[in-house]
Amino acid sequence: MNQQVRAPVTDKQAVDSLLKTIRIPPRPSLLVDLQKELNKDDPSAKGLAKIIANDVALAASLLKLTNSSFFGLRLKAQSVDHAVSLIGINQTGTLMTGIIARQSITSSASSMGKFWDFSSKRAQALSAMVRRLPVCSPDVAHTFGLFCDIGVPILMERFPDYVDTWKKANSEFDLPLTQIEDQHHITNHASIGSLMARTWGLPEQVYTAILLHHDYRTLEDTSTEDGVRGLIALSALAEYAIQKYEGQDVFPEWHKAGAMVCQYLGISLHDAEDWCEELQDLFNTVH
Repeated sequence: MNQQVRAPVTDKQAVDSLLKTIRIPPRPSLLVDLQKELNKDDPSAKGLAKIIANDVALAASLLKLTNSSFFGLRLKAQSVDHAVSLIGINQTGTLMTGIIARQSITSSASSMGKFWDFSSKRAQALSAMVRRLPVCSPDVAHTFGLFCDIGVPILMERFPDYVDTWKKANSEFDLPLTQIEDQHHITNHASIGSLMARTWGLPEQVYTAILLHHDYRTLEDTSTEDGVRGLIALSALAEYAIQKYEGQDVFPEWHKAGAMVCQYLGISLHDAEDWCEELQDLFNTVH
């Protein structure tokens, strides 16, 4: 498997020392309980609902989301049990994982609202696109979309100047985004995010794609699992669509990734623009 995205420091001891100073949020016990139920050979909707109902905030969030325009259901969920039956066990597990992540990842940065909004749009876009190009299940795609940049708030907490690094990295047209981070902090959000995803017991496909999602050379590496490459390609396209939707007029990451993404997906640049328009329609519908 392609492992080209690494901290480019040969002094492993220095990297290990740094990692000890970065707080990776522990996997919440509630998520452990949810994953135990979901990983059973025959997961129970009632068992899942019981776990969720024990947390008032989680139960309220599930009902709010189930009854939102995102699902557009004719029936309105009247209880946690009803919500789980309406949207299904897998979708419930995906939504709850995202909500728990929001509760667990805190940062003093004023941009966290924008961060979660962007992450939610990316998750929605990926869920929609994998129904068209099934590189993985919609649930895995949604989880990857939410956790893709989860290393960002973690590094914001560790480094007072990380916000400046993040802005600089996102305006770089030539060097890999993670290389800018590495130069300033000896690590990057992809490595830290992947570490957290492994710690939280997320699927291997998810934490591998998180690690490699800014290494677009992976798209040409046939030794990397196709599902991982597909998530990387679709994520780059989704982010391009979100940036256009938000009125951005320069696209450094799409400049670096666009041609390789289109080649991997078997579409033209014109097709990519059409996909973006469809995703923007989705964002308008959901929001």
